[in-house]
Amino acid sequence: MNICVFLSAADLDDRYTRPAREFAELLGRGGHTLVWGGSESGLMKVVADGVQESGGRLVGVSVDFLAAKARTNADEMVIAKDLAERKALLLEKSDAIVIMVGGTGTLDEATEILELKKHAKHTKPVVLLNTAGFYDGLHQQFRRMEDEGFLPVPLTELVFFAEDGVGALAYLEESAGLR
Repeated sequence: MNICVFLSAADLDDRYTRPAREFAELLGRGGHTLVWGGSESGLMKVVADGVQESGGRLVGVSVDFLAAKARTNADEMVIAKDLAERKALLLEKSDAIVIMVGGTGTLDEATEILELKKHAKHTKPVVLLNTAGFYDGLHQQFRRMEDEGFLPVPLTELVFFAEDGVGALAYLEESAGLR
């Protein structure tokens, strides 16, 4: 399965890097392909290293202004002209999406993917990997949106909140009929 992972390119502490590395190793050992932003820095590098070292493939989609930071030994690397094209290519090349910890770029990617799913522009499973409770506030906000009628479909049809990589991958594999 081609699994798109949206995540930070920042260098982060062990409470984020260790679970990210563990999830990456699960992907690689499971024979999955990582589809990601292509960066050779921060958490993106941690995940790419873990997938590659565990036997998985790497498909990167960088963007022209970040091309100098792109991983050179990915199995495939595409350079998009802008962020909009990058997001479209990441979605196109994936069978499922996992949103890990990140900043405004990751949040932008997450909300766009969920908005597209809400409007039935894709039906791919989406997981928010809630490492160390990072997305607790967002989960609460989504529940409020649902409770107050802002979501036309149930939250459970848009996104699955996983507390760890094992739960995230189990959900994705079950959604794809692999379990």
